[in-house]
Amino acid sequence: MKKEAGERTLLTSVILSSPGAIVVGIGLFLGRSSTQIADFIRRTAELVAIIVSWLVYRHIHRHEGQEAVIKEKLERIANLCVGAAMCLSGAAMILIALFSVETEKGNVIPGLVIAVLGVTTNSWFWLRFRKLNRNTPDAILAVQSKLYRAKALVDACVTASLAFIAVAPFSPAARYVDLIGSIIVAVYLVMNGFITLQGKKKM
Repeated sequence: MKKEAGERTLLTSVILSSPGAIVVGIGLFLGRSSTQIADFIRRTAELVAIIVSWLVYRHIHRHEGQEAVIKEKLERIANLCVGAAMCLSGAAMILIALFSVETEKGNVIPGLVIAVLGVTTNSWFWLRFRKLNRNTPDAILAVQSKLYRAKALVDACVTASLAFIAVAPFSPAARYVDLIGSIIVAVYLVMNGFITLQGKKKM
């Protein structure tokens, strides 16, 4: 039952993560905030990593008779995808933030709404995966817990940045808040991605 709960939670995370990237992508036609563009890249990379994790978890627990070496190899692939996704999205955010020359931010409300929903949803998944991993230790669930903790904190940062831009879009400080928000999110993602990659190398 606990294994089925883990698979259901992973599948639910895939389903709920999919609309976020799509809606934020649509929002890019209305807004040109570097934080919003970077958020789209982040969500897309993380969605791919979550899908891979779900497929690997599903395969492992439906073929429990397979050799331990194969299981560890599959877990390593899934968790490397998570770490790589965080590093990739973080690096992309830094480049976009530093080289963005657009001063008009446009309508950032769609991105702001998604970010607020993300804080709530990702916090729930973080606590859920942490609980499942504590009950039945599992390498994939453990990394998913770390991923969703990072996603919740990143969404909180994105929310603060876009909220400031929405309230004072023409303020001279808007540009700096947008830039600082992107850099903070990027550094946090790269650090967590690097830790995840290093952790898997030690296995």
